[in-house]
Amino acid sequence: MVNADIEIETLAEFDQVVARGSLSGYRIQSVNLLERTFVLLAADTSAAVFLGCAMEPDASAKVRADGALVYPPVPDLPFNPYRGLLYTADELFTGLADGYEATPDAQAYAWFQETKADGDVFSSMLRSIHDDAVSDALDEHLSGARVVGVMGGHAMERGGTEYRGAAELGRCLARSGLTVATGGGPGAMEAANLGAYLAPAPDSALAEALELLAKAPSFTPSVSDWARAAFAVRERWPAGGDSVGIPTWFYGHEPPNAFAGHIAKYFANATREDGLLARSTAGVVFLPGAAGTVQEIFDNATPNYYASRGEPTPMVLVGRHHWTEHLPAWPLLRALARGRGMESRIALVDSVAEVPEALAAMGRAQ
Repeated sequence: MVNADIEIETLAEFDQVVARGSLSGYRIQSVNLLERTFVLLAADTSAAVFLGCAMEPDASAKVRADGALVYPPVPDLPFNPYRGLLYTADELFTGLADGYEATPDAQAYAWFQETKADGDVFSSMLRSIHDDAVSDALDEHLSGARVVGVMGGHAMERGGTEYRGAAELGRCLARSGLTVATGGGPGAMEAANLGAYLAPAPDSALAEALELLAKAPSFTPSVSDWARAAFAVRERWPAGGDSVGIPTWFYGHEPPNAFAGHIAKYFANATREDGLLARSTAGVVFLPGAAGTVQEIFDNATPNYYASRGEPTPMVLVGRHHWTEHLPAWPLLRALARGRGMESRIALVDSVAEVPEALAAMGRAQ
């Protein structure tokens, strides 16, 4: 089994390993080694694997001769399939001053649109490699964390009472020591990430942030204006708290929000959804949403029903009328849970203010 300790993901890590001795057996992931030619020529690189590392031809030839595997960078891609770290909002929104269409996020979506149905095995392979690399980086980032997922629809507009409530929930969860993870998009997802971002700030910061964001209440009609408003909030409070966003280019019309400190963006939506729920080990909160949120409820309920991931994780549905009358997922969930281990791990509450206590109570009941 490969240990994450043998993965090298930055130039600083590369230099530290070289200073200790051999590179043999290491996995060097997307590190620019053009300035390390002499080091590579002198080092033992047997059984090493170089994933998307830029190297001079002499260095590449030498490490191959050592028996290393070399997967060279792929030119002319708007994303790095071998990336070793999660995305940041700054990275995905680079070039926003020229409009959202100029950003790496928009360009990756455009590439996906061009290649997703062309039947080219090379394109599908690149997407798979990328998504696997993102999953690896996500696992490393969340190692040891108590993660609570917050699910909800993208249609929730900034400035509304529901958006504020979702932000207050994210702030409360983050302040309690939990890592907030969302689907990484707009609406309820953004609100929860915003709350976690403002967790270190005074309580009054949220009202001011909401006022700034309300100038662009939705990502339609202009993603550019919507994203710029978010970066204005980040500029006002630059030392934000961390949280995770897990969006997808499959829903390219939904841009990632700028408040998640770490972003695991996928091409494959199924991989993204299952991964988000599986990593929410401290429970999942389901805010009012539509078809996507309903799907997530039962995607999470299935492993809890069969205990296929071990002990069932807490599930809290927020909005009694929404989940019993408008979209009656709660009666079905309760019927599924009856007589099983998950029965004591589900709850329906009226408001986000009740969520922390519901989660804590189910945690005590475990």
